[in-house]
Amino acid sequence: MKLSRKPNISYREVIIVALGVVAVAFFRFADRSLAQLSPVFEYHADAAVSPGTTPPEPEPPHHVATPPAVRAIYMSSWVAGTKDWREKLVAFMDESEVNAVVIDVKDYSGKISFDTDDPIIDEMGAEEVRIRDAKEFIAELHKHDIYVIGRISSFQDPVFVAHRPQFAIKRKNGSIWKDRKGIAWVDPYSRAAWDYLVRVGKAAERVGFDELNYDYVRYPTDGDMNNIVYPLSDGAKDKSDVIAEYFAYLDKELADTPVPISVDLFGLTTTRMDDMNIGQILEKAAPHVDFIAPMVYPSHYPNGYDGYQNPAKYPYEIILQAMKKAADRLVAASSSPDKLRPWLQDFDLGATYDASMIKKQKQAVYDAGLGSWMMWDPKNLYTRDGYEKAPASAAAN
Repeated sequence: MKLSRKPNISYREVIIVALGVVAVAFFRFADRSLAQLSPVFEYHADAAVSPGTTPPEPEPPHHVATPPAVRAIYMSSWVAGTKDWREKLVAFMDESEVNAVVIDVKDYSGKISFDTDDPIIDEMGAEEVRIRDAKEFIAELHKHDIYVIGRISSFQDPVFVAHRPQFAIKRKNGSIWKDRKGIAWVDPYSRAAWDYLVRVGKAAERVGFDELNYDYVRYPTDGDMNNIVYPLSDGAKDKSDVIAEYFAYLDKELADTPVPISVDLFGLTTTRMDDMNIGQILEKAAPHVDFIAPMVYPSHYPNGYDGYQNPAKYPYEIILQAMKKAADRLVAASSSPDKLRPWLQDFDLGATYDASMIKKQKQAVYDAGLGSWMMWDPKNLYTRDGYEKAPASAAAN
């Protein structure tokens, strides 16, 4: 019997959804070095240590290995910071095939969801401590054999823009440009932003995240696109080269960080050979990251795509074609299809996504010769009977 998509929810949980999770639903859809920044970025590690003393070495975080096949769900930072709500999701993971979770480190708001113990991030005013026990929660997830991925929004960042407007995307009159949701963006060619995003990634690894997942690694797609100016990248380089440089920079600067790096790309990057004016090309990401997550939500394909009037109604066909094409392209580029780990949808848009629709998406991934997927539900509810039960041995643990 199919479980209800609307389980009994406490008043407190409703408040959490209203404050954070619903906001994520809307926003999900759709220069140079730090030395050039103002003194707020000039920090020396020994400044807080008394003369003649040695700061204690922090205990290195424990990480779990990447599962051979990652089957992940998304958990917003608001839900991760709400014990009774998150416990329901942990119980779901224990009882099902799900072995990994993606949690927001930095979302569309630019706010970082836990105490980073980083003076530069703190001075930026970027911390909004939604997960007060982040280290302890991640350790608890590890006890449940759950692989924990930290999601970091890259260039959609109103906090960074507010503090460093010289690196923001602008309007032609010099004011800050915003997308149709009112969110400010950083110019993707800002090396200062790159340095900051590396710093955020390192903070996430220190608190225990097992993988760093960078999202919004692109140029904007909506808003007043006729009145947009990129103060750093206009005329400097092709957009896809800028994004490729960013990938390479993450690869280099996080080389000593002992966790994998993954990036989210538009679903159409699996079949389109151009960068769609957002800078994303599959082959340019592959050399620099461990995993690539195309967002192949069928509901996000345009009506009429590949002959399907409403692609949302054909999840198997849309995803099978996308992932087979992506796998072939990576082989041709001397890379590995094993890097592919698509985002699938567990939300209603364009069609009702019941258990059968969830299963069709997963089957398409398997039939494309792949084994990993990540499931997005902005409400964090999930269609429970769309997922296989945990093996008996795992459930016993």
